[in-house]
Amino acid sequence: SQQTRERVQVAIDQLGYRPNILARSLIHKRTNTLGVVAWGIDYFGPSRTVVGIEQQAHQLDYSLFLNLVDRPDNGDTEQVLDTLITHRVDGILWAVPQVGNNRDWLETTHMEQLPPIVFLSMEPQPGLAVVAVDNFSGAEQATQHLIQQGCRKIGIITGPLTWWEARERYAGWKAAMDQANLATPTSLVVEGEWTAISGEQGLLKLLNQEADIDAVFASNDQIALGAIGSAHRLGRRIPQDLAFVGFDNIPESACFWPPLTTVYQQLMDAGRIAVQTLHKMI
Repeated sequence: SQQTRERVQVAIDQLGYRPNILARSLIHKRTNTLGVVAWGIDYFGPSRTVVGIEQQAHQLDYSLFLNLVDRPDNGDTEQVLDTLITHRVDGILWAVPQVGNNRDWLETTHMEQLPPIVFLSMEPQPGLAVVAVDNFSGAEQATQHLIQQGCRKIGIITGPLTWWEARERYAGWKAAMDQANLATPTSLVVEGEWTAISGEQGLLKLLNQEADIDAVFASNDQIALGAIGSAHRLGRRIPQDLAFVGFDNIPESACFWPPLTTVYQQLMDAGRIAVQTLHKMI
């Protein structure tokens, strides 16, 4: 009755009562908690994804149990899964990028014994829920933009090619070059890391291999930042002598000199979509 409800509410206010979430979870067989396995949240891309996850989880009334791994190629998957299962999470968001063989555990794990899982930043696989940015298309569009500006000898500084995302961006660059009947010798390719120093050194290596390149596709904005710095020190005018396109659209890219043309990754949206997908699976 309304009278009883009011009396209970008065008691709650006086005692500062809070519901016991653990007791509720035993009754409902739900903890309203999602496990998030992530790496690299000090980097722009992974941090944006986790922010999107947190925002959507909050809207759907989930708490997050965050488990950070030291390296993206860390093989301690069994312990991570045991921890999440022990905490009775309702579902798992695997936000560690696909690097090397760090997805091999999927072939030996009985997935039906685990909570529902949504993977981010990996190659689509039958039977798995995967949310990923279309790295191939983004790189293809970036390279096509340079071609439309009249560039014909376009080098690429990749991310580490053990990463699926780096390989996809390389493939997008090559597809655009092939469509335009432009040569793609190995001398136009330098493998780097995801850092500005890598871009700085990568441009010097590219110019040593092909001195007359007229453009560079940098596989992320940090690489582009370092490469642009090298170009300035060498007296190359941008974009008159050497044009650049990056990938990420970090906020600082607008403050590069000159401002950087770059591909916008909808990383927060990817995080939100991953949570929505997991919610439906649960």
